[in-house]
Amino acid sequence: MTYLMPSLNALRAFEAAARHLSFKLAARELHVSPGAIGQHVKALEQRLGVRLFERLHKQLILTEAGRAYLPGVGAGFRCIAEATARLEPPGIAAMLTLGLHGRFDVRRGDFERFRRAHARIGLRLIQPAGLHELDDGKLDLLVERGLGHHPGHRCERLDAGPSEPGDWLVGPEGTARCPEVESLRAWLVAALRTPAAPLLQPATP
Repeated sequence: MTYLMPSLNALRAFEAAARHLSFKLAARELHVSPGAIGQHVKALEQRLGVRLFERLHKQLILTEAGRAYLPGVGAGFRCIAEATARLEPPGIAAMLTLGLHGRFDVRRGDFERFRRAHARIGLRLIQPAGLHELDDGKLDLLVERGLGHHPGHRCERLDAGPSEPGDWLVGPEGTARCPEVESLRAWLVAALRTPAAPLLQPATP
């Protein structure tokens, strides 16, 4: 059976924007720009032939059509998430994808030891990877070279050497406090930062 439905990216943009009542917060959750969220929602409205939001000054409000559409779209994504979770390997509580810049020596991270120590966290490595993959939502975290600030993201220095660019761990603010992300962050900090290196505070977006 062929399902006649809008693009999944447009539906994801609508569902996130409707939950947050904010294109900015939806963009942060989905790792795209607010402009991209707006374009997806506009395309969805054109596809459906109805307005889903009233765009007021510094305020986003669901229309009657938007309020009627949201529960069904949200339920659909919950069904997809539950079906996906059922396919995950037994014992895995979360799957994280970590991107590494091309010059990063994978041996420094001791990732096999991390996997043994955190049996319920699945870990994929992608190398080389950069900000584009992070902002596109293909990564949960990124080790990038010489990056101390990225709007909407938590950035933390991983190693010493103020005269050098250094390695930084970058991740979306919206998921920065997830237990699995915190476990991987703590592991990387311990593995890569020398004992004498000061702990730098995350850059404020």
